[in-house]
Amino acid sequence: MAHQFLIHRTGDHVGVAVVDIGRGQTVAGVFMDTDRSIEVVSLSDVPLGHKIALAVLDAGAPVIEYGTQIGLTLVPVQTGEHVHTHNIKTARW
Repeated sequence: MAHQFLIHRTGDHVGVAVVDIGRGQTVAGVFMDTDRSIEVVSLSDVPLGHKIALAVLDAGAPVIEYGTQIGLTLVPVQTGEHVHTHNIKTARW
């Protein structure tokens, strides 16, 4: 497999791990809408199915996936960090 995560749309802030990603790994992702590839260095372990940050996001910033807002950051998030319930919350409540 050439990539370790998928990005649903250009402009998304996160990609979804298709394998377990280890801290410190340089990992490749592919945008599903354009087939463009990117690389990031993972700052933390990211389990299969979880999200990896593709952009620096300030605390309280919207998190975009599928081209829509899926949540808000609770703390600043760096490119390559694991994105999950410990650092984002739903934007619904």
